[in-house]
Amino acid sequence: MRTEGISMSDWWEKRKKSRSSWFDFFEEFERMEAMMDKMMRRAFETPILKGEKIEGPYVYGFSISTDQNGKPIIREFGNIQPSRMGPQLREEREPLIDILSGKDEVSVVAELPGVEKNQIKLYATEKTLTISVDTAQRKYFKELELPDNIDPRLAKATYNNGVLEVKLKKAKAQKLKGESIQVT
Repeated sequence: MRTEGISMSDWWEKRKKSRSSWFDFFEEFERMEAMMDKMMRRAFETPILKGEKIEGPYVYGFSISTDQNGKPIIREFGNIQPSRMGPQLREEREPLIDILSGKDEVSVVAELPGVEKNQIKLYATEKTLTISVDTAQRKYFKELELPDNIDPRLAKATYNNGVLEVKLKKAKAQKLKGESIQVT
């Protein structure tokens, strides 16, 4: 298509250059697309971990939720860790996690597909929860800082169809030691 003797692509380039806004919506998207292309190319180039080539899958994602005050919370998951040197591939994946804080308890929901409940190891302190799975087929690891102090002795965990749910009772104002949690 030609407009006034100019090709459509030339017209578009001329139009883009004539804009004078300090924040150009299209340029920002082009910059983000170029950055994502660069990250993905690096992620799929022969990743090396502990001297061995790691075969996929490559997993990266994030979830966005809000806290009680409406402040956004962004949680990343997967086995690609962004860094200043570009994406880094890790052997273990971070599971997709949701943390829900109620009146008397904190619930943590984690997606751990492809594992058996006896392969899941949980460890809680009054302020953190650690989830890990270390098998030949799957490796997951995540250490969470909890929004409230909890009593690790009263924790209960269930696992069904790849979804782990850990219910942690909020603690009274006393100092508690860490505890392992049995998954049922």
